[in-house]
Amino acid sequence: MSVIRGARERARIEVTAAIKEEARRQLAAEGAARLSLRAVARELGMVSSALYRYFPSRDDLLTALIIDAYDAMGAEAEAALARTAAEDPHARWLAVCRSVRAWALEHPHEYALIYGSPVPGYSAPLDTVGPASRFPLTLVAVVRQAHAAGTLGPPPGSPLAAPVRADAARLAAELAPELPIPVIAALVGSWAQLFGLLNFELFGQFNRVLEARGEFYDQAVGALAAQVGLPPAGALPAVLPAE
Repeated sequence: MSVIRGARERARIEVTAAIKEEARRQLAAEGAARLSLRAVARELGMVSSALYRYFPSRDDLLTALIIDAYDAMGAEAEAALARTAAEDPHARWLAVCRSVRAWALEHPHEYALIYGSPVPGYSAPLDTVGPASRFPLTLVAVVRQAHAAGTLGPPPGSPLAAPVRADAARLAAELAPELPIPVIAALVGSWAQLFGLLNFELFGQFNRVLEARGEFYDQAVGALAAQVGLPPAGALPAVLPAE
């Protein structure tokens, strides 16, 4: 029985992978809003009722593709973080940010699925939260390293407005209680601005504006590193003010 069960499980894995691959092809050709289980089944030579045993609805298939995209992007960022373990935090920040840009440029339709326009009628379930957190947590890890080493400085700018400080305090308690609250607020801003840069590049807003896009991206994410208090490479330790 275990041999039969193992063969069935392998077959299910293979069919699931084929369904996802065809769905990704349709994303590239038609966009997420036009993804259709019937069209996927037709292209794979399956009857619709058979495909529904793998994905009961279009939203279930979309969720699987979204989780895969977040996981793939997060894995690239985590690999970049691991490769640069012995380097200074500024270099690690740059490496992580570069890894995400490289993945986005290589997988533009999957990137658009998670950071493009919302799909009409689709609401992402909580299952997507963990995978979506993988990349931002690599940025948090870089900042935590700098804080532990005593090289993290205070973020520049005005004091936080009370509502912003409250949000940042809640996030700090959940993610990194040892980090100063202004650093957490700056991290959220940098995370959002980084994807603004990528969206401008992938969705054509830089056309006829910027040619040196890789160099511009490096310059911009370097500025984001300074925004959260990371020092330039080789800088002396900084002293953060008491909270």
